[in-house]
Amino acid sequence: MKHNKVCLIFLFAVFLMEGSIGVYAENITSKLWHSTQSDKTAPEKLDNMKLVWNDEFNGAGNPDDTKWRFETGFQRNHEDQWYRKENAYLDGKGALVIEGRKERVLNPDYQPGSSDWKKSREYAEYTSASMQSKFIYKYGKVIVRAKIPIASGSWPAIWQVGNTWEWPLGGEIDILESYPSNGQPAIHANYCWGSNERWSGNWQSVVKPLSYFTDKDKDWVQKYHIWTLDWNESTLKISVDGELINEISTSKTFNGSGGGAPSGGYQNPFSNNVSDFGDLIWLNLALGGDNGGEIDNSAFPIRYYIDYVRVYQ
Repeated sequence: MKHNKVCLIFLFAVFLMEGSIGVYAENITSKLWHSTQSDKTAPEKLDNMKLVWNDEFNGAGNPDDTKWRFETGFQRNHEDQWYRKENAYLDGKGALVIEGRKERVLNPDYQPGSSDWKKSREYAEYTSASMQSKFIYKYGKVIVRAKIPIASGSWPAIWQVGNTWEWPLGGEIDILESYPSNGQPAIHANYCWGSNERWSGNWQSVVKPLSYFTDKDKDWVQKYHIWTLDWNESTLKISVDGELINEISTSKTFNGSGGGAPSGGYQNPFSNNVSDFGDLIWLNLALGGDNGGEIDNSAFPIRYYIDYVRVYQ
């Protein structure tokens, strides 16, 4: 009884505290909750911004065709998977699943002896999915809650590219990439913009070994995590579970004069007044290729879970 009375007095004192300590406690509680729990109702307002686009991936069946388009076939980075829509589905528990599978698919573009890697392979030995938002935005906050696979050869990503000019002049933002670095699993956060050479980018990359996270939480891999991009005219910030990972000033991101650059180059893909310019959001699971590493065939099916994607402005 004595301990109960002390607790009641303490709780009453906390209740009366409407100042900074109370607000601080509320904010900490909120951050802890959102890093470990799914909230299937997106807040309409966040950090003085309004929700402008989202997908909560509720229900079962196919992803919403009004919100996403899908890639097909071999696409980039000499990756081993054949992209197709069928490998992305809603699991009925509130998550999108992008599933990598070990299965042989005929390449309809196959040309014996071709020097084009997309045509020189008669078959793809793996399948997966890559989704691009039909929504285009410039400036704001993107929040993605996801659980990533870490099997060797898997390469999950959350990324953005500009809808104007060829790559990398339109800019690339890798909110998340997971693939090996120095032979060890790692988490990557990158910004890329145009250089003085066509199809060659300037990069600011931060690489965190997976052990950076698992040393603090041995169950990190089994959990969902929050990846966030904060983007305004002057800065971009990529965070994981509220921890800032990579920040850049847009004063550093002017394109060079590489071929394909309009008006001789020097536009800024991350801060400009170009009409209708904006970024598209991508979700995909690549396998192997230039960066993914050796594929572990015993790990299939490899599943990448995305709880939601939300955009605030």
